[in-house]
Amino acid sequence: MTHIGLALLGFLADDSTPSPSPTFNPDTVTPGTIGFVITLFVAVGAVLLIIDMVRRIRRVNLKQQVKEKLDAEEAAAAAGAQRKGKGGGRNGSTGGGSLPGPKKG
Repeated sequence: MTHIGLALLGFLADDSTPSPSPTFNPDTVTPGTIGFVITLFVAVGAVLLIIDMVRRIRRVNLKQQVKEKLDAEEAAAAAGAQRKGKGGGRNGSTGGGSLPGPKKG
């Protein structure tokens, strides 16, 4: 245990800082062609995904609108059929039904 403590104290007491080896000029370091190609690939992929997403959302919205329109037309046709059946018989008569009821009296 004392060896670890001495090593730790020696490490903490060491005031010498290692000097960085100047293998490159920090002012001229760039990602280069590979970095540009990867960034371009990611950007193009993102744009294509966004275009596909917008297309799918429009398709879903259009299907919903068509469904609502068809439902409204069916409801209007059903309401029209009910009015036609209740409102009157043939030849413009305005009776409650098409057959006469029993006579009282």
